[in-house]
Amino acid sequence: MSALAFAGRRVTVMGLGLQGGGVEVVRFLAARGAQVTVTDKRPAEQLRESLDAIAGLGVRTVLGLHRAEDFTSAEVVVANPAVAPHHPLLVAARAAGVLVTSEMALFLAACPARVVLVTGTQGKSSTTHATARLLEESGFRVHLGGNIGRALISALDDLRPDDLALVEISSYQLEALPEGFGPCERVAAVACVNVLADHLERHGTVADYDAAKRRILDLAPANATVVLSADDPRVGRWQVTRGHVQRFSTAPRARTPLHIADGEFRLGSETLGRVADLRLAGEFQRGNMLAALGLARALGAASASLARAVGAVRGLEHRLQDLGEFDGHRVWDNGISTTPDSTMSALQSLERPLVLLCGGQAKQGLPLDELAALARERARAVVTFGGSSEPLAAAFRAAGVPVCATATLREGVARAWGELRQGETLLFSPACASFDEFLNFRDRALRFREHVQAACTAPTR
Repeated sequence: MSALAFAGRRVTVMGLGLQGGGVEVVRFLAARGAQVTVTDKRPAEQLRESLDAIAGLGVRTVLGLHRAEDFTSAEVVVANPAVAPHHPLLVAARAAGVLVTSEMALFLAACPARVVLVTGTQGKSSTTHATARLLEESGFRVHLGGNIGRALISALDDLRPDDLALVEISSYQLEALPEGFGPCERVAAVACVNVLADHLERHGTVADYDAAKRRILDLAPANATVVLSADDPRVGRWQVTRGHVQRFSTAPRARTPLHIADGEFRLGSETLGRVADLRLAGEFQRGNMLAALGLARALGAASASLARAVGAVRGLEHRLQDLGEFDGHRVWDNGISTTPDSTMSALQSLERPLVLLCGGQAKQGLPLDELAALARERARAVVTFGGSSEPLAAAFRAAGVPVCATATLREGVARAWGELRQGETLLFSPACASFDEFLNFRDRALRFREHVQAACTAPTR
């Protein structure tokens, strides 16, 4: 896909936002001479930091509302991926002949470096991060971003043709790509680690969510490597029409190109590393590392370099992160968990006995019965908190799990700490979204850590 020329063109940016993505799009467009209008439903006082970041760029702002004319009279609309493609204003813009696109599409069209795209419901951040570290340890110049961190559109001027841009891409970002976008000639590899039930409040059904994830295949040209899970039943059914496919599996005696045998990560008969060197907690990380090794090898990293690099990869914060011992209790922060599936993976990875702390804003359409059944086997007790505390507690109670419901995370930590017996583990794995009480999952996880510290210094019970 060729990059657009923006000089003198009327461009509306929908959603300045608070996380920096909208700011970087505005800077990108202004630097290329576009006539930019930024529109956001939030008032100026809520957007002050973002507004300060674009001050002096000569952009027009429309805040506190969206006006139809800013969409239908534009030549291009760049929509924040949090805005669903079927939003009435975006539909109206398309009907008026306006190109509706996204920050990710602009980046992919303009990027001079080789691009690696990784998606999945669970593990996409860990896989993207691991791939980046493996490549760095193998001597490559790597830029990490996308859904995992900074908007790489801000790094375009620093990217070189031989560099590698490692991009975590979400279902929202994939769905927001213009219809028919792809393949992209600079995309060297794509990967999907799994597709589990999630984000149904946006996509409606698991089938629609799967279709959004599957759009990653549209971006791969004929010479790209496509790394896909063979263990995930949905991804396992994907039909690939372009690219060189490498399926991976951690199942015993798997016959996929990427597999584990005799304690080694392998590509065919080639050894890419030893499982014993893996420093990432959780059985599920074996699959993530296998995918990362396959990507890195396809991108030119030598197998010997990869074998040495496996032990250098450390886990990301809030992803089944061992926080150490507090008053004799091991504490695990799996704050990244916003679905029952991800909490189930954490429960299956830890030794018993443990107390599970979960809660927040339950996501639409995600059943709790399998989580409750597993908690009956893996947890001695459960403490719930937040907006969905009572419904969660009811599900655990129905499965015969000892459970206590609390109103807030602070109260939940205090109660969970009181439930712990000598030598037991506390697992913080919310299984729910964070927006009932917190800005995002990181904010919630950091508050959890603060509350654990406070519980340790409280008077002895």
